[in-house]
Amino acid sequence: MMGGSLTAAKTTKGEKMTKLTKKKQKINEMLEGFTQPASAKAAIEMLQKISKEVAKFDETVEAHMRLGIDVKHADQQIRSTTVLPAGLGKEVRVCVIAKADKAAAAKEAGADEAGAEEIIEKIAGGWFEFDTLIATPDMMAPLGKLGRVLGPKGLMPNPKTGTVTPDVAKAVKDAKAGKVEFRADKQGMIHVPIGKVKFTTDDLMKNFSTLTDAIIKAKPSAAKGTYIKSMYLTTTMGPSIKLEPKDVVAEIKEHVN
Repeated sequence: MMGGSLTAAKTTKGEKMTKLTKKKQKINEMLEGFTQPASAKAAIEMLQKISKEVAKFDETVEAHMRLGIDVKHADQQIRSTTVLPAGLGKEVRVCVIAKADKAAAAKEAGADEAGAEEIIEKIAGGWFEFDTLIATPDMMAPLGKLGRVLGPKGLMPNPKTGTVTPDVAKAVKDAKAGKVEFRADKQGMIHVPIGKVKFTTDDLMKNFSTLTDAIIKAKPSAAKGTYIKSMYLTTTMGPSIKLEPKDVVAEIKEHVN
């Protein structure tokens, strides 16, 4: 009898370990019969539908791509930016390190904070109430001392991302309009937000198309073979939906200016 009880207990414990949550069950039910790889539009529509049913907040929609590049080689590294036409659906706090007239131009363009050494000292003291940091070239030397602090946070201005520039007004407007950075990690993967679930399907398609087009145009000349090896769309807490890269390239053309 005791042996039987132990077996039953183990079985019950095992069942609990493999039991799906109600949320996961609901997602699986909604995905049942959904064909993958899917078109980008179909994937976005499904993610919006699922999020509406199971999420309790406005999730972010994300694009994930695996590229056929070897980032160990300098001529195959990818780091650039693009401005998403429908924005990101959130307020971007912009801080600008610039002197006198440039600082004033930045404030006029919508910067939340702008200044020179006084802002650098403020950051050195532990102030980080901004999402994007922009600097003029002449301010990079004094700002350089904060590299160890700003670098790990992904906040250090860089010419490759347009955050080191004499045209701070344009940089501020781009950042506020929905400028995103895409950068391949050590595995050749790119992860970028493309907006919020509450956006219209068309706006998310425009953002995804703009991002994908920019990534395609950023293909290193040294990269050989298949460039985009895999693509997925997902939400903050939702499932990943697989796309077919070759089909997506043709699908996005009508959404790219």
